[in-house]
Amino acid sequence: MVDFDEDKQNLQLAELRQKEEEEFMQSAATSRGLQYFNLSGVPIETDALGIIPEPQAREAQAAAFQLVDKRVGVGVLDPDNAKTKAVVETLSSKGYTVTLFLISRRSLEHAFSHYAEISRVKEMKGGSFDISSDEIQKMLGDLHTVLDIKKHIESILAAKEGFQTTRIVEVLLAGALGVNASDLHVEPEEKQVRLRYRLDGVLNDVLDISYDVYNYILSRIKLISGLKLNLHTTAQDGRFSIHTNDTEIEIRTSILPGAYGESIVLRVLNPEAIAVSMEELGLEKHLQEVLAREITKPNGMILNTGPTGSGKTTTLYAFLKKVHEPGIKIITIEDPVEYHLKGIVQTQTNPDKGYTFSSGLRAALRQDPDIIMVGEIRDEETAEIAINAAATGHLVFSTLHTNDAAGTFPRLLSLGVNPKVISSSVTVAMAQRLARKLCTYCKKESALAGNDKVIVEKILLEITVPEYQGLTLKNVFSPVGCKLCNMTGYKGRIGIFEAILMDQKIEAAIIQNPSEREIAQAARGQGLLTMSQDGVVKLLGGVTSIEELRRVIDIDAAV
Repeated sequence: MVDFDEDKQNLQLAELRQKEEEEFMQSAATSRGLQYFNLSGVPIETDALGIIPEPQAREAQAAAFQLVDKRVGVGVLDPDNAKTKAVVETLSSKGYTVTLFLISRRSLEHAFSHYAEISRVKEMKGGSFDISSDEIQKMLGDLHTVLDIKKHIESILAAKEGFQTTRIVEVLLAGALGVNASDLHVEPEEKQVRLRYRLDGVLNDVLDISYDVYNYILSRIKLISGLKLNLHTTAQDGRFSIHTNDTEIEIRTSILPGAYGESIVLRVLNPEAIAVSMEELGLEKHLQEVLAREITKPNGMILNTGPTGSGKTTTLYAFLKKVHEPGIKIITIEDPVEYHLKGIVQTQTNPDKGYTFSSGLRAALRQDPDIIMVGEIRDEETAEIAINAAATGHLVFSTLHTNDAAGTFPRLLSLGVNPKVISSSVTVAMAQRLARKLCTYCKKESALAGNDKVIVEKILLEITVPEYQGLTLKNVFSPVGCKLCNMTGYKGRIGIFEAILMDQKIEAAIIQNPSEREIAQAARGQGLLTMSQDGVVKLLGGVTSIEELRRVIDIDAAV
């Protein structure tokens, strides 16, 4: 005899009917040129819901569920319903930009159930995502450490007032500014979602949150970034701006689907972070003098190399600011334009529309510039145009992806550039890394021992620059960690550099299709520090630690 579970059967039938309804509404949305959205299980923002009073919403069979600035997402059963149209017209007359989503009746009832959470209708300010209010300014004053941010978010979550999505996102953004984070990472894992800030190039944990809170944050960030809310299996990129004091800060959003959900990265492009002068980069005194001379020449090419995130663009911006004056025309071709420089023409590549580095460079040359900055030389065509521009009366700044300065020349040769043109165009090949600076408040003196001591002594013996040949090994400093450095032991970053100048030995080597080692050997007599030597000088000066030096430079390979 087979037992019949009527409750289970009814539940299965209900789920089947619901699935059929959602599929029907999705098909109907496609045929009517609308977006479909399933609100079941998705956070409904009470600040959005409240802009349509409940009686009117129920009459119109419409519910506002997402709101940013004056853009509102409204879910409807029938966009042609007269009362639905009336609600949309009312919102439009109030300055809202309405995006309609076709939703099922179940989704609509799910949204209506959240009216109970609303105690009052909240008005939202217009403009970009606004964190310039007095309340947020106070928040910025309170959020100095990662621990401060963690406690602030935990207090919001403990209040359990509809999760206060907007409030959490504001804390995360204000916190990023407060601790000078370069980006914020929201990473779904198997059982929870991890929040992390990148501080001085290294990721630091903030706290773990539940998936319920994560879903609210994901929806909010997608909305303010102009991304598709119902797209979950494709990478998306967007942007938005926030305001604090008189500064507009751009946020670049990247959404990437993963095994446990969509990973979110918000990159903070703070104009104050790029406001680094040439004197503040960390250039060794003699190299700084050489570069100050080279960047004022009327033509030639200065190439800066290093991995992504090594500060190459910041260095080139510092050069541009150093040479910029009213009588000089400067044009940049970047991907993307990360920071805006006053008085300089900046353009952004758009490969989808055929605007590449090479086509942008050709167009820039027709604008009669004195100086051109090309964000990166990636291909043979761009390399050829940039090299020829440097040989025909223009000063060109650009970057390459190589490990060191010596690798610049083999890389250009591999791109098919004529070696004779290289020698007549390239004036300086640089390489750099960014090392964290020890926190001046908590660093402690320590002694080098073992292999570290042997390596540093060997590097010191190889220094040929007279000013540093007298350096001897002494005690160095190590990180400790305190509240002022978020318990990391480090605060801020400094560049570690090396450079090779074009001279007769380098020119002769280039003709022979040289290896990196052969170029480095030819440059030994130029009187400039290698990257490892520059790092050791900063180590002995108490600027950074041996652990940090090993993290950013392969000092073992230097001897």
